[in-house]
Amino acid sequence: MPTAHPLLQHLFDAAMAAADPYHLVAPHLPPPPKGRTLVLGAGKAAARMAEAVERHWQGPPDRLDGLVVTRYGHGAPTRHIEVIEAGHPVPDAAGEDAARRMLEAAAGLGPDDLVLCLMSGGGSALLALPAPGIGFDEKRALNRELLRCGVPIGEMNRVRRHLSAIKGGRLALACHPARVVTLVVSDVPGDDPAVVASGPTLPDGSTGLDALAILEKYAIPVSEQLRAVLLDARLAAPLPDDPRLVRNETRIIVTAQQSLDAAAAAARAA
Repeated sequence: MPTAHPLLQHLFDAAMAAADPYHLVAPHLPPPPKGRTLVLGAGKAAARMAEAVERHWQGPPDRLDGLVVTRYGHGAPTRHIEVIEAGHPVPDAAGEDAARRMLEAAAGLGPDDLVLCLMSGGGSALLALPAPGIGFDEKRALNRELLRCGVPIGEMNRVRRHLSAIKGGRLALACHPARVVTLVVSDVPGDDPAVVASGPTLPDGSTGLDALAILEKYAIPVSEQLRAVLLDARLAAPLPDDPRLVRNETRIIVTAQQSLDAAAAAARAA
C-alpha cells in the first residue's frame, strides 16, 4: 500500500506529537516556592519531562535540582536534574539505587520546599527498592513471574506497591512536610494516576491482603517472608485520607486518548 504509507505516517506523527511531554509540561508547572525545588521522577518519559522542566522553570536555577530515572537509551540532556538510566521491564540494581537516592534526597525538606514529581509509564520497574524484609533478587523474580503470568498492569502494580519502600504513596510521605506536585503521563486504561508507575506519591487505598489475593489468584508462589511483609501493618502504604498528604496535588498532563484524538482529527482533515 505505497499510497497509504504517507497518510499512516502522518497519523502516527500526529499521535506522537500530542503525547510529547516536552510541549505539555510548561502549562502545569506550579509557581516557584519560597524554598528549594526538588525534582524527582521515574518512567520512560521522565528524562524528556525533566528537560522540559529545566527549559520552562521560572524560579532561580540554583534552587532547582533533583534526579529522575528512565530506561536505558531514553536519557536527555539536563543541567540541574540528574538523569539515571536503569532496567525495564525487569528491574536492575541501577533502578534500586535510583529509588534509594530519591528517598535520601527527600529527607530534611521543609514546608516551604516543593517536590515536583514526574511520573510516566515504566516507572514501576524503574523504582525497584524492596520493602524492608524483602531481598532485591526475590522481588525481581516475583516481577518476572507477574510478567510471565500475564497479570494485568493494574493488578501487577498493586502487588508492586505493597512490596516497595517507595511506591504506593511512600515517596510522598518521605517528602513531608514539603508540598508535592505530581505531573503524570498516563499509559493506563482509565488514567488512574495511582496506577501509573505504581503511584510513588499517590495511595490507592488497597492493602497488603489485596496484594496477597492477587498473587493467589494467579497461583504465584509466595514465600513465608514475603507473606509476612504483606501482612505487617507497620509496613503498610498510606491511605488516601492520610493528613500528611493533604497539601499534595496531582495533574495528568498526557493521556493515550489525547493521541487517539489527534490521530482521528488528522484523519478527518485528510
